[in-house]
Amino acid sequence: MIVVAIIGLLAAIAIPNLLRARMTANENAMKKDLRTFSSANENYRAAQNPMEYATAISDLTGLSPPYIDSSWNTNPKHGYDLAYSGGGAGSTTYALFATARTNESLNNFCVDQSGVIYNGGAGAASGCTGGTPIT
Repeated sequence: MIVVAIIGLLAAIAIPNLLRARMTANENAMKKDLRTFSSANENYRAAQNPMEYATAISDLTGLSPPYIDSSWNTNPKHGYDLAYSGGGAGSTTYALFATARTNESLNNFCVDQSGVIYNGGAGAASGCTGGTPIT
């Protein structure tokens, strides 16, 4: 019984730390992917005539060759729900908002046509609103 109690105590200490490490890993992966998305959407825009951002994430994954891989078609991604707005018809703005899922990630992120990733705030067709820019 002492062994079981010790194992229980160690699990009580280790599990919260492992969950926190997973959330941190999800956040770092999402920030990296938002940078990738921003670059892909800029490349997409440069290839259009007239220049415009993608109207949907599927515009970037469905071409041959794709601008980003098909894992972007799966929602959630890295513990985040993704919402894209803007683009199309000569659009000069877009926003991709990543909403943190409970027990999978902590902070919300947004990236827009400026290429800046924001911690918090909201995403709208005209870009990210509010939040703190991160590097």
